[in-house]
Amino acid sequence: MNFRRKNIKKQQCEAIVGAQCGNAVLRGAHVYVPGIVSASKFMKAGDVISVYSDIKGKCKKGAKEFDETKIFLGNGISELSRKELFSGLPELKGIGIRMTEPVYLSPSFDNVLPGYLFLQNLPSAVVAHVLNPQPGEKILDLCAAPGGKTTHIAALMHDQGEVIALDKVSNKVEKIRQNALLLGLNSIRAFCFDGTKALKLEMVEDTEGEPPFLPESFDRILLDAPCSGMGQRPNMACSWTLKEVTSYQPLQRKLFSVAVQLLKPGGVLVYSTCTITLAENEEQVAWALRTFPCVQLQYQEPQIGGEGMMGAGLSFEQLKQLQRFDPSVVPLPDTDINSLRDTRIEDMIWLANKDCIGFFIAKFVKCKST
Repeated sequence: MNFRRKNIKKQQCEAIVGAQCGNAVLRGAHVYVPGIVSASKFMKAGDVISVYSDIKGKCKKGAKEFDETKIFLGNGISELSRKELFSGLPELKGIGIRMTEPVYLSPSFDNVLPGYLFLQNLPSAVVAHVLNPQPGEKILDLCAAPGGKTTHIAALMHDQGEVIALDKVSNKVEKIRQNALLLGLNSIRAFCFDGTKALKLEMVEDTEGEPPFLPESFDRILLDAPCSGMGQRPNMACSWTLKEVTSYQPLQRKLFSVAVQLLKPGGVLVYSTCTITLAENEEQVAWALRTFPCVQLQYQEPQIGGEGMMGAGLSFEQLKQLQRFDPSVVPLPDTDINSLRDTRIEDMIWLANKDCIGFFIAKFVKCKST
């Protein structure tokens, strides 16, 4: 997505939203009632509202004025009055402000052709193609919610085979099921289950295809691992602590260990994250190659992202086998889309790599039984 600032005149009435809600507005979403922290004293339904983000989280719920640090997000139309917003009624969960002039040109695609489209960023779509699922195979998506990659995998298989999707949060699993139903995909079976416990070492009882699973049960496995998410954008504020960021590496390794044991010899394992840290990406690849002699790094197709980052002890050849999408590497100029009509394919790939979220992909093949 290419975000371009617009010159929007500040209106008389104001509303303040939280930093996380502000991120959603920058991505083109409307402002939902729970995200509104403060609103002007005389705000009523139908008013033009200037929306700001309280990036430091200092605005108290229901405040009539707020003069601390805030960032302008754009203008919208209020769906409710101030009294209705802060009445405390639990049923008020819908749209509070419908954005009409966001600062960035990132349109909302909510409910646009819902039975035909499932929006994904470029690297997430690439992951499914790198996995290269084939009809009739049994595939595991180890950390699947909300199901974008899961449904893409099932579609690439022509819905022929079995895609097992795991997530340990029940409402997220329900979202996977809803997306599969919406797209008419029957090969997806979603379970609320902790991926770190998905390996069953002994046949103690018949689980009828439910987790946990016996070793070497799957032809291909996607591990889109929980991560620090530092590749996501835009972001109004960074609240991560060093302890939080470093907590993901052990979890990712535990999940990877399970995935290797669940994979059949000759099977493919794709590891991905939406972060840009060396510790969660290239260092994990180096660790995996040292820890599991049965897996080998593989070249990826399609290869759209850049090479891996140095610093983890991987060879130049190994770095070329990785894909790293990092928009911070080269600043993207303000490009007119009409000027791209005659652009070379190489330049289009370069543009795609830079104008997207930060992301990382590694592909492994299991050469022998563990």
